Amino acid sequence: MNQTLRKRVLIVSYYWPPAGGVAVQRWLKFIKYLRVYGWEPVVFTPENPETFYDDPSLFKDIPDGIEVIKKPIWEPYNIYKLLTGRKGKKLGLGFAQEDKSSIGFLYRLMVWFRGNLLIPDPRIFWVRPSVRFLHQYIKRNPIDAFVTTGPPHSMHLIGLKLKRKCGLPWLVDFRDPWTNIDFYHELKLTWFADWYHHRLERKVVNSADAVLVVSQQMKRELESLGSKKVFVITNGYDTGDFQTMESQDIKSFVICHVGTMNAARNPWVLWEALSRLCTENPEFARKLKIFVAGQVDSSVTDAITSYRLDDNFEYLGVVAHSQALELQRSSQVLLLVVNNTPNAKGIVTGKFFEYLAAGRRILAIGPTDGDLAEIMADTGAGDVVDFNDVDKAMNLLTKYFNLFNEGKLNPESKGIEKYSRKELTGQLAKILNEISNGR
Repeated sequence: MNQTLRKRVLIVSYYWPPAGGVAVQRWLKFIKYLRVYGWEPVVFTPENPETFYDDPSLFKDIPDGIEVIKKPIWEPYNIYKLLTGRKGKKLGLGFAQEDKSSIGFLYRLMVWFRGNLLIPDPRIFWVRPSVRFLHQYIKRNPIDAFVTTGPPHSMHLIGLKLKRKCGLPWLVDFRDPWTNIDFYHELKLTWFADWYHHRLERKVVNSADAVLVVSQQMKRELESLGSKKVFVITNGYDTGDFQTMESQDIKSFVICHVGTMNAARNPWVLWEALSRLCTENPEFARKLKIFVAGQVDSSVTDAITSYRLDDNFEYLGVVAHSQALELQRSSQVLLLVVNNTPNAKGIVTGKFFEYLAAGRRILAIGPTDGDLAEIMADTGAGDVVDFNDVDKAMNLLTKYFNLFNEGKLNPESKGIEKYSRKELTGQLAKILNEISNGR
C-alpha cells in the first residue's frame, strides 16, 4: 500500500534497538508488519535509555524508511551508580542481582526511593518534555492514533497527558502489569505511594480508548478497574526468525533456559528433582547439561551449587536474540519458569512463544491452572509442574530422558500458527481501525 494511503500511528516506547531483551521485541515485531495492514508507524523513544544490554541483531527487523524520533531522557540511576561505585555499568533487570554485595543499605534505599518518590518509575522525568514535544509534533504531522507501551508505565502518563491535550484515539499496551507486577510487593511502598500507584493505573485504563494486554488474567484484572475495552493479544514468534535455522544433533540431554532468572524465578523444584535423578541414574548424570543464558540472580547459582549440579551447569551469559534462537533449537528441553509471586496465574512470558516455534519439548515451572498451562495444554508443547511438586518433576524428567534416548522427545505441537507475529499484528490493526474510525 502506498505510504500516503496508510493511517499513521505514533508509538511511544522506552525500548527500541539497539536495546536488547524481550521488552523491545513485542512492538518491534508489530511495527515490522503494521504496513501490511494499512498502518504507517512512527516511533518515539529515548535517545539514551538505561537498558541492560545492546543487541544489534534486532536492527534487521526495523522496516526501511520508518520515522524514529529520539529525545534525551534524564534518569536518576547515575546517582545510585556513583554512590555504589558502578559508574558506567548497567543495572540489573527484574530485581535480579548477580552479586550479593549489591544487596546492601544503598540498594534497599534505592528500592524505597524508586517505589515511593519516583511514581510510577524512574522515567517520570521524561513525561513533561515528551508531552510538550509530541503535542507540537502532532500539530505539524497529523496522526490517526497513538500507542503507549509499558512498563515503564511512565510511558502511559505521557499518553494520559497527550490524550487530554489532543483528544486522539489512544491505545494502552501492558506488556506486564502495573500494580500487580511480580516485584511490586518488593518496592517497600508507604500507604500513600500504594494508593497513588493504583490511582494512576485506574486513570490510565479508564481514559484510554482501548487497552491491550498479553493474558486473560490481566484482562480480568484491568476490567475490574472499570476498563470497558480490554483486548488480549499475546506475545508471539516471528516465522522469519526460524526460516534459515537448522536443528542440531546433540548427544547430551540439554535443558536450557533463556532470559532473566531472578530470585522469584529460581526453580528450586527442578534443582532438587535433577539432583535426585543424578544420584539415582549415573547415565542421566553423565548426559545432563543445564544451559542458562541471560541475567541470573545469585540465588540461582547458589542453589545449583547446593544441589551439587555444578558439573552439569554452564552459564552462557547474555546472548543476542539470534544466538538465543539457535540455542533453543539445539537444546532438548526448554525450561520456562513463571515467577513464584501472587500474579503467577496471569504470567505468559514472551519467550514461551519462541519456545513453541523452536519445536522442542517445554518444561514449565508454575501454576498448573494458570494462563500458561492452558496454552500448553492446547498446543501439546510440553508440561507444567507446580512450584513444589518434586515427584511430578522427577517423573516428567525421567519420561523426557527416556524419549530422548529413543529419539522421540520433540513434541507434535498443534495450533501454534495463531501466535505468529504477522497474525497478531493483524489483530492489532483491527483494534487500531476500530478506535480510529471516523478520523
